[in-house]
Amino acid sequence: RDVHRLNEMLQKLRERGNTVLVVEHDSDVIKVADHIVDIGPHAGNQGGEIVYEGSYAGLLKADTLTGKFMKEAMPIKKEFRQAKKHLKLSKVNVNNLKDVSVNIPVGVLTLVTGVAGSGKSSLINEAFVSEFPEAIVIDQSAVGASPRSNPATYTGIMDDVRKAFAKANKVDAGLFSFNSKGACENCQGLGVVYTDLSFFESVKSPCEVCRGKRFKDEVLAYKLNGKSIAEVLDMTVRQALEHFDQPEIQRKLQTMSDVGLNYLTLGQPLNTLSGGECQRIKLASELHKEGSIYVMDEPTTGLHKSDMAHLLEIINKLVDGGNTVIVIEHNMDVVRNADWIIDLGPEGGSRGGQVMFEGTPADLKKAKQSITSQYI
Repeated sequence: RDVHRLNEMLQKLRERGNTVLVVEHDSDVIKVADHIVDIGPHAGNQGGEIVYEGSYAGLLKADTLTGKFMKEAMPIKKEFRQAKKHLKLSKVNVNNLKDVSVNIPVGVLTLVTGVAGSGKSSLINEAFVSEFPEAIVIDQSAVGASPRSNPATYTGIMDDVRKAFAKANKVDAGLFSFNSKGACENCQGLGVVYTDLSFFESVKSPCEVCRGKRFKDEVLAYKLNGKSIAEVLDMTVRQALEHFDQPEIQRKLQTMSDVGLNYLTLGQPLNTLSGGECQRIKLASELHKEGSIYVMDEPTTGLHKSDMAHLLEIINKLVDGGNTVIVIEHNMDVVRNADWIIDLGPEGGSRGGQVMFEGTPADLKKAKQSITSQYI
């Protein structure tokens, strides 16, 4: 319903003579567009091209990922996992919640739904996380503010790569760190230098000594499978999977691939990642764990519809691995694939904060008191 209201607002803006440009993945928003520019065909270095331009009707006939997935809707799943036990919240009165008591099932995928402002975040991000501090929140906040941090360092791949280089060349592993012995002395391993302009923001330019490669020339002379450490950091996850045969490096790369980050380069600074990419790289680091409780707040934000099925595979892998996953979400494709739904409402703000429904997606369809039931 919130998307429907957004569409009405956008159309009113247009009718008043305004030009409205929207960057969006939501199919319900795309449907009401007068003109669509679809960029692809994929992400990262496999994208950057206009693959379609025209009307919505034309998009449905176009041979693009967006066109393909606009024609598909995920059905409500037929089998639902059964809870092993429950995590209880009793008489919660945080923000607009009104004596809310719920049982959150353990070992299944629970979706918390409801219109904007209905109390979803208050219930889960505040009350639940406070009651169960062991829960791991996988949100879209930044995973690193330092330009020295990258996917390779965050996931631990860098340590394994350094050891592999050291073993192959019979030298110290510290040489292959741009934070240590191997760093270019001119830029201190940053690959760039900053020029202070007094009253203006510092100007960043590539290091003239290492040419942006971060390492000393003597380090770049060492190779592993024909590639230098700088060339490895310039590889995408997809390319690195083909390059390395070490089991531990392969395993960590595969988790990044599993969460749809094939296009990221291993050396891309983490402070340049989008919120959705930050959330997925956090998710990648959790895939091997068991018996944990995970909380995700709208993980589909920023995801193309072609990535939705992939995200659901990852979430289901977590649940099948013995974990409990709680997701706050508006996306109906994800809602239809839940084992259990807690729907809040009936409205937002002071008119919300009540439990409108608890049960399976199949039963939600029959819950006439729930606004969400009209859209599932």
